[in-house]
Amino acid sequence: MLRKWRLPAIVGVFVSLLVSAPAVAQDAQMPTVTVAKPVVRDVIDADEFIGRFEAVDEVSIRARVGGYLDQVFFTDGAMVKKGDKLFVIDQRPFRTALSQAEASLEAARSTLVFAETTFKRTESLAGTGTLSVSRLDDDRRALLSAQANVRGAEAAVERARLDLDYTTITAPLSGRVDRRLISPGNLVQADQTVLTTIVSLDPIDFYFDVDERRLLSYARTARERGSALQEGAGSIPVLVTIADANEPPFEGKLDFAENRVDNETGTMRVRARFADPKFVLQPGLFGRVEVEGSNTYRAVLVPDEAIAADQNERIVYVVGEDGSVATKPVRLGPRLHGYRVIRSGLTGDETVVVNGLMRVRPGVKVKPELVVLPPRQRNRRRMPNEVRAFLCRQTDLRIGAIDRSADRRQHRLFSASGGAVSGDRTANHRRARLLSGRGCGDRRQYRCYPARAGDQRRGEHALHVLLCHR
Repeated sequence: MLRKWRLPAIVGVFVSLLVSAPAVAQDAQMPTVTVAKPVVRDVIDADEFIGRFEAVDEVSIRARVGGYLDQVFFTDGAMVKKGDKLFVIDQRPFRTALSQAEASLEAARSTLVFAETTFKRTESLAGTGTLSVSRLDDDRRALLSAQANVRGAEAAVERARLDLDYTTITAPLSGRVDRRLISPGNLVQADQTVLTTIVSLDPIDFYFDVDERRLLSYARTARERGSALQEGAGSIPVLVTIADANEPPFEGKLDFAENRVDNETGTMRVRARFADPKFVLQPGLFGRVEVEGSNTYRAVLVPDEAIAADQNERIVYVVGEDGSVATKPVRLGPRLHGYRVIRSGLTGDETVVVNGLMRVRPGVKVKPELVVLPPRQRNRRRMPNEVRAFLCRQTDLRIGAIDRSADRRQHRLFSASGGAVSGDRTANHRRARLLSGRGCGDRRQYRCYPARAGDQRRGEHALHVLLCHR
């Protein structure tokens, strides 16, 4: 009896193993992807513009008198205050001219004294009839001429004294001085030769151009604040970031706009002013300014790495409760808080694939690994210098050499749109592989792409592969 029951039991166990084996194999073959819930929070749209910093005050230092430069009293690039001595032109010719003018003034005054005495004597004698009236008129004319000569001599002395003062050139404003453009001993021409320049640094202005649509929006906001856009737009707050990722955004306010729209570009130039007590911002620097462009609203945010392209539309991959993958077309908005705003297509309750997009397809089942996205995402760190130099090589570029050139640090490959290339794609690049079809005849231990696809592969990596270091 035991043998009769034992045989069917063994057969049943064997059949169950055969049935469960494909399911286990199927689970083992399911790709693993990282998923997360979108970030839902209150945001304000920020319009971004590219502009340039300019000094509030800028002066080109020129001499008001000509002569040979004698002395320089500042260090190139130093901070100067208003009234500080900068240059001195040789003063000896001007002192001589001042002495000559003073001597002429003394002579004119002595002539005036003589003319006054003569006129008084003639006037008394003419009253008694001793001298003629014509003689009295001649002495009056001499007196008036002597008085005019004295006034002219006094003006000459004042002019000579002023020219002597102009030989000492001082700073007309406080700021940072440029290098000296003229060395001592060179001839300086009055009102022509530029000796140096001075720019003010605190505060500093930022100029950028605004299109008509956004211009009308800002003008409406300014009117709601009880002001005009040309008068500062009610001090609309703005943020500006510079190329240095270690510097936090600088806070400023709009304070001016031009009085007309440019006919050729259809834009208006707007100015924002920023306090710069540490002198971090410099005139001429480029910056990216963010201006509030909407009221507060509830938005759905996802990382840029979760967004893919399907023909002419953007999509995201969502994972259902059974692990199946589906696509949802989305309409993108601006980038805020390190994420991309989704205008439409998501409600915020979906589970979105954020890593491993190259391993998923619509209808495929995956193993999701849920992570929680922070409310604000940090910006990626810059590419290491050695990796940047590696990518700039023009010929014989081997992706497999990345690990060696970057000191075996952890890297990920990113496309130009910011999407991360999954681990299974990067695994194919870990072996040394030539990017062009040249050298396919070489029998070295390298796998080569076909020659006909060499240009396509080379262009693909040159345009769409960036190496990011975290």
